[in-house]
Amino acid sequence: MIELKNDKIAIPIVLFAGLIWSFGPLVVRYMDDPNLVPWQYIFGRGLTIFILLNLYLYFEEGKNFYKNYKKVGQSGLIGGCGLGVAMISFIYSITNTSAAITLLCLAAMPFFTALLAFLFLKEKISLNVWVSIIIATIGIIIMAVGNSEKNSIVGFIFGITSSIGFSIFSVTLRWRKETPKFTTVAIAGLFCFVIAASVIFLKNQPFFSTSYNSSLFSLHGTLVCIGMILYAIGSKAIPAAELTLLSLTEVIGGIFWVWLPLFGINEVPNTNTIVGGFFLFISLFYYSLIMRWNKRYIALN
Repeated sequence: MIELKNDKIAIPIVLFAGLIWSFGPLVVRYMDDPNLVPWQYIFGRGLTIFILLNLYLYFEEGKNFYKNYKKVGQSGLIGGCGLGVAMISFIYSITNTSAAITLLCLAAMPFFTALLAFLFLKEKISLNVWVSIIIATIGIIIMAVGNSEKNSIVGFIFGITSSIGFSIFSVTLRWRKETPKFTTVAIAGLFCFVIAASVIFLKNQPFFSTSYNSSLFSLHGTLVCIGMILYAIGSKAIPAAELTLLSLTEVIGGIFWVWLPLFGINEVPNTNTIVGGFFLFISLFYYSLIMRWNKRYIALN
């Protein structure tokens, strides 16, 4: 993998990765009735992620890339399944509530990660991080209260589930740092593919949606892979604090694209979503300042 030492180059790369990810919700909104074919979406997206990441590993490491699967261990399997659950929950969230709610739930991931690391890895949580978690919790509660419709509540719950799934993936990376990260993500794609294929088979449904929808399923999976590779390239040269802030481009961009009338969706967040999102952004900014003082680095290898 290309290794960057210059953060002046790495920062734009990570920003671009977040920008690419931010088009995911817009792609979902362009699908024809994605709520009617969620398992076909999960099947197509998971297969795309699995194939593309293995192709990347092949070109990066050669024909012995498959040996990474022997190194994943328990942490890699748990992390892959956690990420797979996050991917599955995402489609159920965004098709039952606004893109803003789904993305802001995902923005709470650093705090769920801190809590899970505290519970399972015995990592200490400082008073300042607890303050950030409390502020984020207030924001999440405000968003939940403002989305009392039945479908919105379902979407909110799946959004939180998706965020927790991503957090499980993050914690497993801390648990065993030598676990091959890209291979773990590929396992997540395989997990989605197998689960979706099983459900589709049991329900006697077609494995593919329309050609239009199927192309969008694959496009979303491709966006995930491209963003992941770029993020990995830039992450080694950037402190965790800055990565936390830079990753917000996915949330901000995702909300902006589905609102921008130019794209024809015009999905405007309600007042409670805006207020709750403001609390989340304050907590993330405060959390990032704390991390910056600690000068911690993370990387997706």
